[in-house]
Amino acid sequence: MIKILFVCLGNICRSPLAEAIFNSKLERLSLQDKFIVDSAGTADYHIGENPDARTIKVAKLNNLQIIHKARQITTMDFSEFDYILAMDRSNLENIETLQDGNNNIKILLIREFDKKKELDVPDPYYGGKDGFKIVYSILDSAIENFLQFLRKKHNL
Repeated sequence: MIKILFVCLGNICRSPLAEAIFNSKLERLSLQDKFIVDSAGTADYHIGENPDARTIKVAKLNNLQIIHKARQITTMDFSEFDYILAMDRSNLENIETLQDGNNNIKILLIREFDKKKELDVPDPYYGGKDGFKIVYSILDSAIENFLQFLRKKHNL
């Protein structure tokens, strides 16, 4: 079982959308029984909340289902997950600060799997609905490439 954790700041915009996209791709490939997928935030702003309404809307527009309550990343996540994927460099730094020496886990930026030079998935929270559509497009592409990487690496 390969365990994946997507992480952003508050866990209501980018990371739950990434989780939903990844799960959808797994279903399409009949690989859902090979993975455990979750998302979390580095901050505690929204613990227990549903994803942002704009995240839910863009998910529905793309035939994705989101069943999620925001949570904060914990030190236990470093022993539970094989890969932690940060949405941006700021969150990556926050994750690495919490890591506390567990070097078995792979902590990466999701856009390392994107063909663009930009490393951060922009935070759409303070913008309009178009920002959420842009984030969906970025994540869809990067996650597709990440999934191809995993399939090759883990012979799936």
